[in-house]
Amino acid sequence: MTGLKKAGILLSSSVLSLGMLSSVASASSPVNEQPEKVQIQVASTEITVTKSDLIKKFRELFPNQFDFLTTNDFQMSNSHFYPDDDTLRHELSFSKTVNGKYVYGSLGFIGENLDIEQYYYQPVNLSEALFPAKVSKEEARKIADKFIEQFSAGEDYRLEENQFNYYPTQLLTEPIRYSFSFVRTENQVPIADQRIEVVVLGNGEVVNFYRNPLKIGKSTFEDAAGTKGKTELTDKVKENLSTDLYYQIDTNYQTGDQSVRLVYQPMINVSGVHASSGKWLTTDGYTADFPKAKKIELITANPLSAKKDGVSLEEAKKMAEQLLASKSDKVKLSIDSIDEVENENGQAVIRMHYMYRYANGGTGTVLEINKSTGEITQYHNIMSNIFEELAEESEKESTISEQEALTKAIQYLKEWVPSYLHNYAMPTTNPHFEKERGMYSISFPRVVNGILVMGDEIHVTIAADGSLNGLYVNYQELEEWPSTDKVISEEAAKKSLTEALNLKLTYIDQGQNKEKPHYDLVYVPEFNEEAYSFLDASTGEWNSSLNGKNSTVISHPSAQEELNYLIEANILDIKDSKDFDGDASVSKGEALKIIMNSLTYFYEGRYVVDKEDMKQTFTNIDPKHPSYQVIERAVELGIIKTNDQSFDVDAPMIREELAVWYIRVLGLEQAAKDGSIYKLDFEDASKVNSEYSGYVALANSLGLVNSEQNYISPDRSVTYAELAVSTIRLAHKIAESGGRGLQQY
Repeated sequence: MTGLKKAGILLSSSVLSLGMLSSVASASSPVNEQPEKVQIQVASTEITVTKSDLIKKFRELFPNQFDFLTTNDFQMSNSHFYPDDDTLRHELSFSKTVNGKYVYGSLGFIGENLDIEQYYYQPVNLSEALFPAKVSKEEARKIADKFIEQFSAGEDYRLEENQFNYYPTQLLTEPIRYSFSFVRTENQVPIADQRIEVVVLGNGEVVNFYRNPLKIGKSTFEDAAGTKGKTELTDKVKENLSTDLYYQIDTNYQTGDQSVRLVYQPMINVSGVHASSGKWLTTDGYTADFPKAKKIELITANPLSAKKDGVSLEEAKKMAEQLLASKSDKVKLSIDSIDEVENENGQAVIRMHYMYRYANGGTGTVLEINKSTGEITQYHNIMSNIFEELAEESEKESTISEQEALTKAIQYLKEWVPSYLHNYAMPTTNPHFEKERGMYSISFPRVVNGILVMGDEIHVTIAADGSLNGLYVNYQELEEWPSTDKVISEEAAKKSLTEALNLKLTYIDQGQNKEKPHYDLVYVPEFNEEAYSFLDASTGEWNSSLNGKNSTVISHPSAQEELNYLIEANILDIKDSKDFDGDASVSKGEALKIIMNSLTYFYEGRYVVDKEDMKQTFTNIDPKHPSYQVIERAVELGIIKTNDQSFDVDAPMIREELAVWYIRVLGLEQAAKDGSIYKLDFEDASKVNSEYSGYVALANSLGLVNSEQNYISPDRSVTYAELAVSTIRLAHKIAESGGRGLQQY
């Protein structure tokens, strides 16, 4: 990343590359990084399952489909379990080069019966799965239905509607993916934690399968005979609907832009109502009284000094060694890498990957320290998990009270993150004690203008003995916070909440008996038939936290399907479908943006520490220009050249120059440079710039910039419709060439 002062210390032979720069293929998901889920490895001498066992199970699941794979093409990874689930898991992966193309996949098995838990497959030929897809969504649904039949074992699974689109942008070079979520039902009632996710490619192949972790043991379900009426409980919920204001931070992970809105978020402290007793379900179980929100009280009224006035990599390493020091002769700490990077909130942090190594295995995770303050932003104590593996311990029981845990948490906050505390409030909900892990989980919400901020909190976990088990700070630096002056009234909000309320009957396991799970019947509140909707306090309109694909539909005589797909895939952004003209000329800046969004992932809003050091190729496109990232990325990939001092983003895109860009994308520029070897038979061949004749000839022969009635029209402006059709064709050409093109850069 340009402008980031990055330094590294070589700490061992297993140093990891932790830079912020990502490849084209891996830079697609700039999501918030959370502490990694710890895997506890199991020594191979303690496992009776063999690679042959897993391959046999794999063959049973996919008869005849993978006959081209031999035993040598499979690899078995170390078996493992998780701290909160001691069911043994096994992983099998496979890879092979077939006709010059790399094929790979993996499967996860769980328990003694080797039930499949997850599956991933990258097939050889993806061209038939590109847009336009070979199979429709309805046909893919039937394929998914048939696929899960072999895993359901007579259980009833129902397709869930209103699915969330996890991918903010869909590249044209990537296959169409149809995602389906099926929820298991009992007595026609959905079971909250029993789901199966299936992904079917546009060519009809199933490439992803995931089911929620199986609960080993016989489950029991509450009888519906004694439940209260839905109307009665709906009235009860309506009487207790809250109208408290919250700030909600919205992040566009493609651009990095963040905005804040005021919302009325209903039922913050309640998960549902027990269908039999009518009690409220909270994170701590059932309660007869509705849990009212606590008064907002800041942790510290006045700002505290930072722990340090900046730290170097060497100082951070010493801090880490003291904090992470092993408490056992059997366990050795190894800090494998340390780098200065930027976290998802744009703050310079020192990130360390470390491992605890011991006989027959090892466990690792990440520690982050704020470079400016020397304060911890991410820490998870995994020593307790390791002790569980190395020595048998009695069942965990709380040795400190809830209030003592809260007191301890505040002490640790003042020790490790003092400069943040005047921005955060005391918990508005009671600390949650996780009996299985012997941990208190405590959240301290951020406060701005006396209003709680959703999603911005300090999360602390305290062990039963009072030690610090985890600390995560999600502080987000934002300048503009909406005023409450123009929000709708509480009365109007209450009316809207009441009208939108619906209760959905669901089976929920409280997790009290791991060996024999029991599911209660709970009415879960939802608004507008969505689980994650909220009321915008400024507009009074309902919105969903799980915004799906763009549903805008436009008409066009020859490119309607292509234009609508680009809109749905968030490649083409239009403000109003009524005003959009597919035959309008597209500017060079807009054309470049569409091409870049079509063919390569990149993060438009990368955070930088030293903006004055950022690269600027063109005098008129500085880092503040809205097209800066698009243009600099295009320069980096060789699509546009730097011969001129400026780049006119508003100039019309002409067909001749589009041909040049496409040939560069395909990596064929060397073949196109010598125009003398190409003969142009177009009626208007004389209008083609001699420098670009090879590019135009190749682009035409590949069907990317086509002639019409033997006229190539090199100086005619490109329309949105033409660009949509030709860009999709370009994506197919890249796929046919084995993914070459932009990927070579």
